[in-house]
Amino acid sequence: MRNLRALLVAVLALLAAGLVWARDDGRYANSPLKPWFDSLRSGRGLCCSNADGVAVSDPDWDAKDGHYRVRLDGQWIDVPDDAVIKEPNRAGHTMVWPNKSPVGTSIRCFLPGTMS
Repeated sequence: MRNLRALLVAVLALLAAGLVWARDDGRYANSPLKPWFDSLRSGRGLCCSNADGVAVSDPDWDAKDGHYRVRLDGQWIDVPDDAVIKEPNRAGHTMVWPNKSPVGTSIRCFLPGTMS
């Protein structure tokens, strides 16, 4: 039973790792913001690039008591404090870099917008 549990954990970890690999297809290669996006990082590491991020409309994110949350696929997800990007938002719109896995969605990076 212990070996079966270890095997299941290993398989789930491999599946999750495969789902979070970068998928930059070259669409933004000539964007003047590409080097900035490529350098973005949170306390959880590099955010990858703007091809991996998802733009979020104002109704789909909010801030309360100094913490953020974002709505993805119809579900509100709390943004961990160490996932928030601290530098100014040069893109202007809110973005989130989700990690989707068989056990749920977590947030790797979150770039707050202006809520205008």
